[in-house]
Amino acid sequence: MISPEKELEILERISRSKTTIRQRELARIIGLSLGMTNSILKRLAKKGLLKIKKVNNRNIQYVVSPKGMEAIAGRSYRYFKRTIKNVVFYKEAIGSIIQDAAKRGYRRIVLIGSSDLDFIVEHYCSKNGLTYAHSPDGRAVAGKSVNDEEGTFLLFSENCVPPAGQTEKAASLRRLFMSSPQEQTAPADR
Repeated sequence: MISPEKELEILERISRSKTTIRQRELARIIGLSLGMTNSILKRLAKKGLLKIKKVNNRNIQYVVSPKGMEAIAGRSYRYFKRTIKNVVFYKEAIGSIIQDAAKRGYRRIVLIGSSDLDFIVEHYCSKNGLTYAHSPDGRAVAGKSVNDEEGTFLLFSENCVPPAGQTEKAASLRRLFMSSPQEQTAPADR
């Protein structure tokens, strides 16, 4: 059975296509057999999500209907909503880590590794009166070893595996990514 996600993916591909897209090309892009793609296209037309227009004996034109555009918009909205929920979760978790470090007397946070969340780390450092530094390679910041300065708390990015044994003066964003925000909410919130 083909998932509704594949159906919506086909609708999105057709709506984004600047030229007429052929079934064979659509099947290749989506990763389905030609027969399965044909079946899905017919099902989408039957549901009123897609209009099929025969151009000539060899060519068929596919047009996403207004109802199909609503389905695509609904998927986009759900994705956007999930993304915002994730950002809020990570923002709160990072804020908590940095607040805890400030309460424990740390004066400086060094983010080790590249991170998509560095702006959140920097914001919470500023908000809590901590100095923020970034070490892409984990070795040095401004020519000094990341561990040289007293009062430094190390925050390992989601793209960096922290070394063992630094639990007191370090934390890992990777662990946040391992616990999904959906696991943090009640089923009714999903």
